[in-house]
Amino acid sequence: MKWSQLLKMVGREPFFHSSLLKSGPVSMVDLGKQLSRWVKAGSLIQIRRGLYAFSNEHGQTRPHPFALANQMKKASYVSLQSAMAYYQLIPEYVAQVTSITTGRPETVSNPLGDYIFKHVKRELFFGFQSIEMVKSQSIFIARPEKALLDLVYLTVKTDLPKYLRELRLQNTNVLKGDILREFADRSGSPKLRRAAPLILAHLEDRQGQ
Repeated sequence: MKWSQLLKMVGREPFFHSSLLKSGPVSMVDLGKQLSRWVKAGSLIQIRRGLYAFSNEHGQTRPHPFALANQMKKASYVSLQSAMAYYQLIPEYVAQVTSITTGRPETVSNPLGDYIFKHVKRELFFGFQSIEMVKSQSIFIARPEKALLDLVYLTVKTDLPKYLRELRLQNTNVLKGDILREFADRSGSPKLRRAAPLILAHLEDRQGQ
């Protein structure tokens, strides 16, 4: 495959899977070698096996980090501090992108960033929505209530009231009490069912200040 052919096929995409390049009598071995050469030359960035993006000099559309996270592990959604920062629930900038998955947990680092995938059981894999972050790049991200509950669920041995104070929650008007209670009940997690009234009491205190 020539570079001009690659640009014609996927040049406008923020990222692409090598499987999209299978057209006609294409040898996947030869294609893999050519992609590796372009990566070594700095024309392409390998995000993970089979997933690529164009370098700054060659790409027409920059990939959004959340969209990349979704692509890196299909059964996943952005959550925890990453989603909370997106909703401006916490004041800190979050460099890593953290996602929830029913697959195996892992941390992936590539030239475009660091990505953390946290495992939960299937019963907890809900409470996310699709949002268009930038043009033509829609992502799955936890609703604000689920992002907070995911964080509480995966944080072990914590004094919850103290932990909530340390989070320095802000913009709490985006959190809906009825949805938070619904999600906690739906989770089937005793921990989250116990946590829900404590979280709501904390939010009421914050709003009364």
